[in-house]
Amino acid sequence: MSNTVKRNKICDVLTETTYGKSYKAYKYSLDATDRPVIDYGNSEITWKKTAESTHYTQHRDLRDLCTAISKRDDPILSYFLDGSRRVFKVDDRAYYDGNRSLIYPIIAGQIGVGCCHRIDGVVKPEKFRQEFVLSMPDVANASGKPGFFEMVTQGINECPELKRLNIKFSAILPYKTAKNEEKQFADRATACVQDRMIENEKKLVAELVHEKKLGQNDYLIKDGSLEYNPTKEDKADKRSYQRFKNNYSYVLGVSKNFNPEICVDNNGKSNPSFIADLPLYHRTPVACYENPYLGDIQFAVWYVRIRGQERTRSPFDGILKVEKILADSDDIMHSDLVDLLSAHLINERNPTCYGSDLRWANHIYPVYLTEAFVKSKYLSTESFLHLF
Repeated sequence: MSNTVKRNKICDVLTETTYGKSYKAYKYSLDATDRPVIDYGNSEITWKKTAESTHYTQHRDLRDLCTAISKRDDPILSYFLDGSRRVFKVDDRAYYDGNRSLIYPIIAGQIGVGCCHRIDGVVKPEKFRQEFVLSMPDVANASGKPGFFEMVTQGINECPELKRLNIKFSAILPYKTAKNEEKQFADRATACVQDRMIENEKKLVAELVHEKKLGQNDYLIKDGSLEYNPTKEDKADKRSYQRFKNNYSYVLGVSKNFNPEICVDNNGKSNPSFIADLPLYHRTPVACYENPYLGDIQFAVWYVRIRGQERTRSPFDGILKVEKILADSDDIMHSDLVDLLSAHLINERNPTCYGSDLRWANHIYPVYLTEAFVKSKYLSTESFLHLF
């Protein structure tokens, strides 16, 4: 067999360069379908205090403000960002862990991060970053040789099929195989792909800030949480750490799925019904919280109802969780600004996406369009798995 044929597929390269025995596992997607989900898990968030200038204790009615700003042609939500990844199990391989030979999953991922910009009422693509990655067990590099996975990545990119399709893999992301890790191997590998996607989101935000495209009249809406973990380099340098936080001065994280248990009352007790009972066109007060895994970064968080309860299936459908990173420990948001941003978010709810997405009640339309833009760039499942 010629060398060209032998290395025609990615799995052939892995066999030749990592010496792991392939068990030719059934290849399949590890992603769940896009369905409404309520996160009932435990939260590590510590609620501290109010994070707005006026200390409200009840819901805020924004109906009149929504109507007033809808008559003006000056939306301040201008940029919309979505990060997405698709992960697949593409092989099972046996590697020696120092004591015995064990079988580990090989995970492949497609990563897409896109940003759209609204100009004169039209949403257009602004930036897009795409990567193809693999996640393998760290024991695949049995000798611990520096640059090993980079070398394997280069070998993968020499595959004729990848060259024919003009596809390159960016990196191999080694996942830890230590027994003290609680997650299953496939979950550890998927987490590596997820972390890579988040790093791409952070880079795209930094690019927009560097290009001076964000400001008080040009906010960026990021689909999902802003609970980004700063890098070790960011944490080690005070100026870099502050720059990381300042990058999000005009960025809002808007989550369709969230844990309702983390809403607390004035006595610090869990009170998810305060969110569930939120009337249409209303918002909650703004709370300040910290996640101990993210250092001393503080967040302002509040909830906004954009769909009436009579039109939704669960008590938390139609509600958005909104986050903003606070630049300083004593920073708070002005309540008028919170009202304004919330009213603009409410006004983005139409038109809806009936039938095309079960999460329609929690969509704001420009983010939905950005999601569609990013997902349109993926290779089909069949084409991607054919590479292996």
